[in-house]
Amino acid sequence: MFGRMRDDLVTTIGEIRDAGLYKSERVISSPQNAAISVASGKEVLNFCANNYLGLADHPEVIAAARDALDRWGFGMASVRFICGTQQIHKDLEDALSTFLGQQDTILYSSCFDANGGLFETLLGAEDAVISDELNHASIIDGIRLSKAKRFRYKNRDMADLEAQLKDAADARYRLIATDGVFSMDGYVAPLDEICDLAERYDALVMVDDSHAVGFVGPDGAGTPSLFGVQDRIDVLTGTLGKALGGASGGYVSARREIVELLRQRSRPYLFSNSLAPSVTAASLKALQLIGGSTDLRDRLAANTKLFRTKMTEAGFDILPGDHPISPVMIGDAAEAGRLADKLLELGVYVIGFSYPVVPHGKARIRTQLSAAHSTEDVERTIAAFIEARAALS
Repeated sequence: MFGRMRDDLVTTIGEIRDAGLYKSERVISSPQNAAISVASGKEVLNFCANNYLGLADHPEVIAAARDALDRWGFGMASVRFICGTQQIHKDLEDALSTFLGQQDTILYSSCFDANGGLFETLLGAEDAVISDELNHASIIDGIRLSKAKRFRYKNRDMADLEAQLKDAADARYRLIATDGVFSMDGYVAPLDEICDLAERYDALVMVDDSHAVGFVGPDGAGTPSLFGVQDRIDVLTGTLGKALGGASGGYVSARREIVELLRQRSRPYLFSNSLAPSVTAASLKALQLIGGSTDLRDRLAANTKLFRTKMTEAGFDILPGDHPISPVMIGDAAEAGRLADKLLELGVYVIGFSYPVVPHGKARIRTQLSAAHSTEDVERTIAAFIEARAALS
């Protein structure tokens, strides 16, 4: 049987290569940081990681992880409700609840798992989810796992959201689901307007804030903090694998009763090993560093402004905004791949994003800024973009 399947797989993979959509995995041979070493031994500037605050290689975060190995061990070898809960898991959940302004928090192996275990636990066939069309794949998959009716509204289009809420009027519960920041574009969801509509049409609000928590908002607590709507958000999901240390793990931070039900019935939580002690302790340290100073957030904002301003002045098509995700729009997938390869030759590590990660014809270099970058790093990267464009034109 596999012989026939293999032929189909080879054909499909060939079609992906021919379309310029094949995604190779570059090997790095150093810790994650503003500058990394690739397999060839060459050191390059890293402008595509989600290491927003530069904490992935922060000495205090590493020390916390190392200390946790000695005190708490390597892994839990169990799920939470059997014998996989240590005090540091509860400490991190409490710290996240306080930081995010929510009543309770439950940890997951990843935010993908958090979103995957959320909707089917809370909603049934008599309910409805109204989802932004550009939501992360984990939200889309999580909604598919539930039996709830599905409605989709155009990205950040409040008139369309209102229309979908009206269409879902016969549902028992209506849940609006949105990314806080859309990962391919860097656009921010208008949570104040979403909450207004939710209250008008008696709906719940769920936000995945993976690309905002830690650095967006006056206290770094994410998009609900940015819009001042923490008390109007019913469910907040996010990751520990980006700004909050960059390792792994995710969470749902929500109303107390929602979290309690998730602990009882959410399948990814019930059937996945507990978060590793070293990751848990390091994430706690990351939260402490974020809460203790605005220096990292200020540096990230300055780097982002510098890159966006000078790249726009140089004639590059940058999607508007002020988020560290700064997509350089190319259009053609193969051209985006060639530009990324040329930039690597010039000492800048970026990746071309193409279908199915982004729509056909919307290929881009999704450049991401970090607090770990120096001003010189940013200026050198802009110069490399200009040189690479000239070389390929």
